[in-house]
Amino acid sequence: MTENMTMREVWAHQCASYSGKEFLVFEDPDTGQVLTYTYAQFDVITSRLSHTLRKCGVNFADRVLVLLGNSVEFVAMHLALGKIGAVLVPMNETSSAAELAHCVELTRPKLLVTIAELKQALGDMSSDFPVLHSCLERALLLSVDEQGDVYAAPETYQDKGTTASSPLGMESAVGELESVPAHEELAEIMMTSGTTSEPKGVMLTQHNYVFSGRYVNWELAMTSRDRYATAMAVSHVNFQLSALLPVITAGCTLVLIKRYSAKSFWGSVRRHRATLVQSMAMMVRTMLRQPLDKDESMHCVREVHYFLPLQDHEKTAFEQRFGVQLLNNYGSTESLVGVITDYPQGDRNWPSIGKPGPGYQVEIRNDSGVAVPEGECGTLWIHGEPGKTLMAGYWNDPRATAQVMADCWYNSGDLARVDSRGWFYYLGRRSELIKRAGENISALEVERVLAQCPGVNEVCVVGVPDPIRDEAVKAVVVKDADAMLSSQDVIEFASKQLSYFKVPTVVTFVDELPRGQYGKVQRKLLK
Repeated sequence: MTENMTMREVWAHQCASYSGKEFLVFEDPDTGQVLTYTYAQFDVITSRLSHTLRKCGVNFADRVLVLLGNSVEFVAMHLALGKIGAVLVPMNETSSAAELAHCVELTRPKLLVTIAELKQALGDMSSDFPVLHSCLERALLLSVDEQGDVYAAPETYQDKGTTASSPLGMESAVGELESVPAHEELAEIMMTSGTTSEPKGVMLTQHNYVFSGRYVNWELAMTSRDRYATAMAVSHVNFQLSALLPVITAGCTLVLIKRYSAKSFWGSVRRHRATLVQSMAMMVRTMLRQPLDKDESMHCVREVHYFLPLQDHEKTAFEQRFGVQLLNNYGSTESLVGVITDYPQGDRNWPSIGKPGPGYQVEIRNDSGVAVPEGECGTLWIHGEPGKTLMAGYWNDPRATAQVMADCWYNSGDLARVDSRGWFYYLGRRSELIKRAGENISALEVERVLAQCPGVNEVCVVGVPDPIRDEAVKAVVVKDADAMLSSQDVIEFASKQLSYFKVPTVVTFVDELPRGQYGKVQRKLLK
């Protein structure tokens, strides 16, 4: 494989090399269903799905909104879109109508791909968002039966009489797909959490895809013999760029769990003989709270790939109890992968987040953009190649792109320091970003929603420590005069407008918000 290959070419190469090998193992812990597919079997499914997409009017560079949870369907759609050079626009299955409406307004997708239950739920919520109606009218609904055959139901897309009525895995692909994307072509628009404004669309290229896969192959010392288990949300950068694509570039096996359950996750890891596991702090904490199992250390796992933060005692307890080491790293959607990471071989230096990996240079700078001395706190700046090791930019937003990228340097907005030996230490977020159980939440986005709640005069949203989910969302509210407003009223209002993980779990009322000399709310006093 060469550096300038696209994921379509990498996939074809791996299908030829590992045709009879397991590519995907999918488990639903609620039903006990387990589906397995070889590279060859899944290639047939994705080819059929590619032709179905073409029949639905999707062409090269068209954007397709994919609203699916952890599923066989999502993995198949990811690869199918790559085969025709269409652009994936993934959204979390728990997204609210308002969040989806913003995404549709921004990206103008040609087609919505989802499942019947989600389409019905979205239709019920969409009365206040006219932009969603036309999107819902152009929807392709997928399903998987008990045998693992993937279907595109015939009644789901009516356009010039074209339907896909057969199980996608039961017919051979016919004909070659005409458009072959180049490695610099756009492959995906991934929505951010919106740290300072509305969520933005991070543009990822085919080159980004292949680089990410190979980078994580290096980071985890992956080989074709590995089996990589994950329950991360498929719409998230962690799943796609740090699990799915690395599995493909390594030619190994993906074990995808439909839903994380602290009670069953490690059992699934052991049962499917995973050698690598993707995790996060919330998962570590909840697994530590489960009853001891005398067999839990009997596994094949050599590395747990996790994402900060953890307390010292939590890391030590997990590694000792489960008999496996945690590999720490730091990255973002804009920087694709764990730019700063523990290396696969050599020393590690907890609580350091590691050192810059290949393809990256990192500096700690002050507010003037000047590098600070060793040991001093500053902002993390990451140097890379846009469209290869860094995002290509924000979709239709050159101004926002220019605010964070200049001369191949990306301003992360996060705080860190570096010691004399080159070890980096993460110190927090400069922006008001809240991290809850692996999800990034914009305080400003939540504030904008709560400000519309009847009876709310002013509101400030902050993250407060949560022993399980890293941070909880706290809303500090100033009521309108004489307003009869309770904490539950605020929470219920937010629940109708936001994804569940963005809804405040703590609501307090004050007479006024604390402000500094220039009128800015002093958020630290509210934590």
